[in-house]
Amino acid sequence: MTNLCITIAANPPSRLDKALARDVPEEAALSRTRLAKLIAEGAVSRAGVVLDNPKLAVAEGDEIEITVPESVSYDVVAQDIPLEIVWEDEDLCVVNKPAGMVVHPAPGTPDGTLVNALLHHFGDDLSGVGGEKRPGIVHRIDKDTSGLLVVAKSDRAHHGLAKQFEKHTAQRAYLALVHGVPDPADPRLMGTKGVSAGAGGITITSGLARHKTERQRQAVYFDGQGRHAITHARVLERYGSPEVLSLVECRLETGRTHQIRVHMTHAGHALIGDPVYGGRRKVSAKAMSPEAHAAVTGFSRQALHARELGFVHPVSGEELLFQAEIPQDMLDLLALLR
Repeated sequence: MTNLCITIAANPPSRLDKALARDVPEEAALSRTRLAKLIAEGAVSRAGVVLDNPKLAVAEGDEIEITVPESVSYDVVAQDIPLEIVWEDEDLCVVNKPAGMVVHPAPGTPDGTLVNALLHHFGDDLSGVGGEKRPGIVHRIDKDTSGLLVVAKSDRAHHGLAKQFEKHTAQRAYLALVHGVPDPADPRLMGTKGVSAGAGGITITSGLARHKTERQRQAVYFDGQGRHAITHARVLERYGSPEVLSLVECRLETGRTHQIRVHMTHAGHALIGDPVYGGRRKVSAKAMSPEAHAAVTGFSRQALHARELGFVHPVSGEELLFQAEIPQDMLDLLALLR
């Protein structure tokens, strides 16, 4: 157990939680989420009085005590599941996740996840991220999306990485195979609310939030509803005669749940193989070879790959950029289309 004494600096935010997030030293590696949890647990006090309300007012010069308990074991089983580790040091690792693997255990998938595999890979080489000895998942990709993820192994890495994702400074680029060709010269596309011409392609800007009736889906909203989301998309290749499919690079300015899948569907260019947002749209059999058409219609997941990930190392300050090759199932599909 560690006791920290924090003196509130000049011109503090009006709320306890925000003031602590500003004034707790970075080396303490306490994220906003972790601080909120400590406040709720009664681990924060002033002059011996417990402060368990994050909205309590604080003033310059207040001495706040934070009791940080020792990290506890994480109640998830370590499993010897093969992993493609792209980069690793004592603070973090970058993983190329295969399609079909869930990132984090949940009631429907208690094991066989990326976290189960990471716990086995790391062994005891973990710090108490968020108060538990576990890998720090600071961002996620969908089960059936392949590609790059960065995972924190230490509190200091988790705190620094989370801040970069919160501020949208991490670089993330995906490859998606979509219906049609998102061309800024298309009047229909440019007339779609939230879609504008961007550098070499299009930009989709909207709010994203849970669908009002279908709770497993996300939906596009405007007029201040939902969380702000921006996707930049540009066409890399076109397929078919006439052109009915395209390979698109999508760069995220924000990272929301299902963002690319929802935004591309809103623009009229849903992803091939997407069981949730793809609808019943079909590809013309006359536009390509029978083999290519069969491969497209039979593709068993959303054709989406997290190809590029860049961020500043939260400890060393080094700028890092990683790329992951397109997985074999997408390579085979693209080869037939070409």
